Amino acid sequence: MGREQPERRPKPAMFTLRRYRPADQQAVEQLHVTVLKETGAYLGRGPWDDDVYAIEEHYLNNGGEFLIGECDGKIVAMGALKRTDAERAEIKRMRVLPEYQGRGYGQRLLEALEARARALGYRLLHLDTSVLQTAAQRLYTKNGFREVGRSFYQQAQSSGESESRPLEKILYEKPLI
Repeated sequence: MGREQPERRPKPAMFTLRRYRPADQQAVEQLHVTVLKETGAYLGRGPWDDDVYAIEEHYLNNGGEFLIGECDGKIVAMGALKRTDAERAEIKRMRVLPEYQGRGYGQRLLEALEARARALGYRLLHLDTSVLQTAAQRLYTKNGFREVGRSFYQQAQSSGESESRPLEKILYEKPLI
C-alpha cells in the first residue's frame, strides 16, 4: 500500500525587472533581433535601430529609461522610455522572448515604464508597433493607448538579411494626466 506521491511541477521562474547595465548589451541585441524575426518584422540592421546599439546615449543619459526583465538570471525581456520633449516620452523596444510570452511579463514591463514616465514628469506617452505584432497591439490597447494614425517604417536597403520592403506601423498615444 504505497502512498501516492504528489505531482511535482517545476518551480515557476522568478521574473524581475532592473535597469540596463553595459554588460547586457549583447543579450539585448540578440533579444531585439530574435523577437522581430519571430513576428516577421525584422528589417535588417539600419538607422531605425541605432538606439539598440547605444542605449546609454539614447535612453539613460537623455531623460529616459531602459529596463531588463530576467527569469532566473536570463534576460528574457526589455523595454525602454525615450524622451521626446519636456512633456512627451516614447515607449520603445518592448521585447519578450517568444517562449516567455503570455506570462504577463510585457504587462509588468509596460506598467514599470509608465510609472517611470510619470515619475519623470511626462504628460503623454506615445509608441508605434508594426501591423504584424498583434500581441503588442492588444497589450497597448488594453492599457489605454489609442490608435492615432498609421505610417511606414523606413525601408531597409538591400541587406543580406532582409528584402527591401515597406512595413506598416500603427501609432498610439496615452495621456498620463
